[in-house]
Amino acid sequence: MILPSLVIAQQDPIYAQYLNNPLTINPAYAGINNQFSARVQYRTQWAGIEANPKTFNFSSNISIAQNKVGVGLMVLQDNIGDLKNTEMATSFSYKIKFEDTYLSFGMQAGFVRQSNDPSMLTIRDPGDPSFAPYTSTKFNLGTGLMLKGEKFRVGLSVPRLLPATVNSGGQDIELYKQYYYFFGAYNFRINDKLWFKPSTLLRGTQGAPISTDVNATFTFRDYYSGGIFTRNFKTYGVLLQALFKQYHLGYVFEVPGSKDSSLRFTSHEITLGVSLGLLTYHDKVAKVF
Repeated sequence: MILPSLVIAQQDPIYAQYLNNPLTINPAYAGINNQFSARVQYRTQWAGIEANPKTFNFSSNISIAQNKVGVGLMVLQDNIGDLKNTEMATSFSYKIKFEDTYLSFGMQAGFVRQSNDPSMLTIRDPGDPSFAPYTSTKFNLGTGLMLKGEKFRVGLSVPRLLPATVNSGGQDIELYKQYYYFFGAYNFRINDKLWFKPSTLLRGTQGAPISTDVNATFTFRDYYSGGIFTRNFKTYGVLLQALFKQYHLGYVFEVPGSKDSSLRFTSHEITLGVSLGLLTYHDKVAKVF
């Protein structure tokens, strides 16, 4: 018999609506829109499978100090099988303005707490120390850069700089590792009412192939957006978003598209948000982009 000495835990949560809520992957987003904004996001992956991945997060950020500084807060819970990851982080950013372009430098600090619930598993030997319950809390730091103009947005980030492991039952379990994120988007004006926005997200970590999201959406009158996307050309989906004054509503529906995939279950993601110009120097009008 061969017994593994290393068990790798769930990777970072996956989001299809990363452009609607970039604070989850890049602390430099805090305050970059010169407003106060808050988002609630829920994702259920492979719906229909027992104990499938489910992710919930809340984030908020605000621009202060005459729009030169941004601060933010993120709370996240990610569940898969018997594992539960809870994360809380505060973000700080400093922005430099170049005419109509902002360059933002961001840092975040917080903690990640992981626990397991062996009662969710069918264990042949209930006394097996490999399945002992544990709870571990680790400190975390993250950093990021973002460049934002009227028609484009580019970001580079490492939201978890400090890899962490915990020992349970003689096994080293990796709580999380460094993931590198790069995303970019550009808005092309077709006419006075219609915009076309392609975007991409690259996500990579040591020992795994780079994951690539490619999106293509159309925005009508700055209020309604719809499009399609693919992740590694193995998963395909539809993105929908609407803006009702200062309120945002986004929805994503995903289906597997690879012939070699054994999973035939859909994934769903919904985002609710609000953007407000609370301070005198804030922008008063919210837009989909």
